[in-house]
Amino acid sequence: MSNRELVVLGTASQAPTRTRNHNGYLLRWDGLGLLFDPGEGTQRQMTFAGVSANDVDHLCLTHFHGDHCLGVPGVLHRMTTDRVRGAVHAHYPASGATFFHHLRYASAYDDSVRLEEHPITRDGVIAHEAAGTLRAVRLEHRIDTFGYRLEEPDGHRMLPEELARTGVRGPDIGRLQREGSVVVGDRTVELAQVSRPRPGQRFAFVMDTRLCDGVFELADGADMLVIESTFLDQDATLAERYRHLTAAQAGRVAAACGVRCLVLTHFSQRYADPRRFQEEAAAAFDGQVVVAADLDRVPVPPRR
Repeated sequence: MSNRELVVLGTASQAPTRTRNHNGYLLRWDGLGLLFDPGEGTQRQMTFAGVSANDVDHLCLTHFHGDHCLGVPGVLHRMTTDRVRGAVHAHYPASGATFFHHLRYASAYDDSVRLEEHPITRDGVIAHEAAGTLRAVRLEHRIDTFGYRLEEPDGHRMLPEELARTGVRGPDIGRLQREGSVVVGDRTVELAQVSRPRPGQRFAFVMDTRLCDGVFELADGADMLVIESTFLDQDATLAERYRHLTAAQAGRVAAACGVRCLVLTHFSQRYADPRRFQEEAAAAFDGQVVVAADLDRVPVPPRR
């Protein structure tokens, strides 16, 4: 099993269906877990997917429409029941702080979770982790909405043959990576001599929005882009009216931004055949297209 994967908990939009729960997405990123937009029923979907409440380090809400947040009370209750260890960081648009308060205290329970709230007021970095930097970018929906982007720091891939040629071995390898150079005998070996740049991986999460600059900013160079495609292009007028995206628009964004894996989700219940979303996005984007289904596990693509 990949240590970087998306666990899909729900893929419906406004109304759940017999086969699609309300939204919910857990990103496993090495030892970090980010739960995005838990809609109603997410707690039960976590059980079906084998996801523990202890897997969640960050709770990230894009906005306060019910299909993206009504699962918060159940998830927090589950965290209390399971005696979650350590802090859980909650990120959400600051304009919805009252909504979050009501969700957090929707019923009586033993509130023992160390939940640290981080209301978002503007674009920018909202969390630093060893695994990467979490950023928020404003989108354009009917209420305040932010997308999220996780960026791993760029690094270096060490070249064994060059290490051997320059005599760098053992603890000196780690010191070279930390400090950028190391003295071996009578000469200094620079990191650039024995390595190649390794771009950090990028993950982007885009929900409820019309096409805007923020969508492209989030998607730029993403190894995985999870993006709403509520409508098909035949209903582009409806998409614009309600400030949503079509599958064709999602495909065009992925193509323009150099995305590697495009994950479509948040489907309107008006469409019976999910293959149409695949076909529409693939007409614009020749990379990997995944039409998400509940309980799917989608690995983040291997490093470039």
